[in-house]
Amino acid sequence: MEVCGGQTHAIVKFGVDALLPKGIELVHGPGCPVCVTPIELIDKAIAIASRPEVTFCSFGDMLRVPGSKRDLLSVKAEGRDVRIVYSPLDAVRCAADRPDREVVFFAVGFETTAPANAMAVAHAHRLGLKNFSLLVSHVLVPPAIEALMASQQNRIQAFLAAGHVCAIMGVEEYVPLAAKYKVPIVVTGFEPIDILQGVLMAVTQLEEGRAEVENQYARAVRAEGNRPAQRLIAEIFEVADRMWRGIGEIPRSGLRLRAAYRAFDAEAKFDVETVRSEGSGECISGLIMQGINKPHECPAFGTRCTPEHPLGATMVSSEGACAAYFRYRRADAVGGRDRA
Repeated sequence: MEVCGGQTHAIVKFGVDALLPKGIELVHGPGCPVCVTPIELIDKAIAIASRPEVTFCSFGDMLRVPGSKRDLLSVKAEGRDVRIVYSPLDAVRCAADRPDREVVFFAVGFETTAPANAMAVAHAHRLGLKNFSLLVSHVLVPPAIEALMASQQNRIQAFLAAGHVCAIMGVEEYVPLAAKYKVPIVVTGFEPIDILQGVLMAVTQLEEGRAEVENQYARAVRAEGNRPAQRLIAEIFEVADRMWRGIGEIPRSGLRLRAAYRAFDAEAKFDVETVRSEGSGECISGLIMQGINKPHECPAFGTRCTPEHPLGATMVSSEGACAAYFRYRRADAVGGRDRA
């Protein structure tokens, strides 16, 4: 299983999986933070963004992720102030420039984006901004790997870990997982040659009866990670249980703002903590992100579920597995299913 959605897109775009022997199968993990953001959090974002006094800032890939009834793009189309930004610090500047507006940034991501979001809170705190807050949806990779390995449906024998996550957090958290579940974990980059080398390293471990953490992406990842970034994350955030879209709650798999910075928590500020939502019963994205099914095995793939009318986030996210199959293998997937 490759954990990262960026790796999934490289695999599908360049046909990396087709180059491998038949005895090696790549399955796609929950490595797209947009995809695993729970529906109820999307609905909370929509509720906050719909308020007339709010300027809601987000990266562009969140605007078309479906909530229970609509998405953030439809809120923007209705005339509310929903903005695409390229950094959380852009949202902080917006709050400083517009003290008459409540500015909210949608903080979505794995450990990779957590330092920048923590920096935004620290900067807003230093500036004394009262009109800036985060809607936090940070998730952590190691607990997700453990949840997959502990599942009775698990069929994964090795992992390609996300290189950019490990560039921040290092590799230490993966060592006990490899030992406990006797599974090789190879920190891997994002180019096709990186992925092929990562697969080779994982298969070599399996053939030799080893289960260790190895670093294919040594040009960017140090074993200890980025210590200053880790300290900043730990100062602003604390570990908490987190819901994963399509998968359910995974203990200690997310981040939330510490009590000292709770004034920057948009959920509490706008009283949306009690919002509860349910998704489409037809979407099987949870099974896809657990490596149980492939996108083209979904009956709705390419027909009732498309990027223009997605049933789930994996079809609309730029790192979603379903979006990758739709873009690069739609004809083969749908045609093969019809012939079958």
